Amino acid sequence: MVVVDDGSDVEIEYQHDRVHLLRHKNNLGKGEAILTGAKYAAKLGFDSFFVLDGDAQHSPADIGQFVAEDRSNSIIIGAREFGKNVPFSSKFGRAFSNFWVYAETGRRLQDTQSGFRSYPISILKLDLKKRRFDFEIEVLVKHLWSGKDIKEVNISVHYQSKSERVSHFDKFRDNLRLSTLHASLLLLRLKNR
Repeated sequence: MVVVDDGSDVEIEYQHDRVHLLRHKNNLGKGEAILTGAKYAAKLGFDSFFVLDGDAQHSPADIGQFVAEDRSNSIIIGAREFGKNVPFSSKFGRAFSNFWVYAETGRRLQDTQSGFRSYPISILKLDLKKRRFDFEIEVLVKHLWSGKDIKEVNISVHYQSKSERVSHFDKFRDNLRLSTLHASLLLLRLKNR
């Protein structure tokens, strides 16, 4: 297992010799953390890798859902099964994001914001500019534009109470970044038609 510590001020220690801890001195963003893990997986000779957010929403036991799929050229998204305790902002954000990815690619996806995914190493060849939360949308769109596929598998999700929830998503800055990204991707698609 590879853990990417993206500039946290928490001391992370692992007693297991099969855990590789990679550290960013400063917070470089979720996209940069994913790319750091991807480069390390490529160095180890893997052709795909898993990403699992560290916010305890996802169960590692769901990884079996991904294993049955061919991961060599496809991004596989763990589509969250939303239950009663899902915050409105998460429901709205997912629907909003799904709509724009459809407008940019013509492909309908269930959960473009899920933090549980499998990526092929080939994403390292894409022209990816974003390094924060907006990376997760840019990689989906550009992967589809490159002629490759995205698959989805159903996974469970657990939302903690509002007081227990940990997120570094800045509602103003990150939504502004995402809106700017969607606008530029849509313009690129229309320009290249």
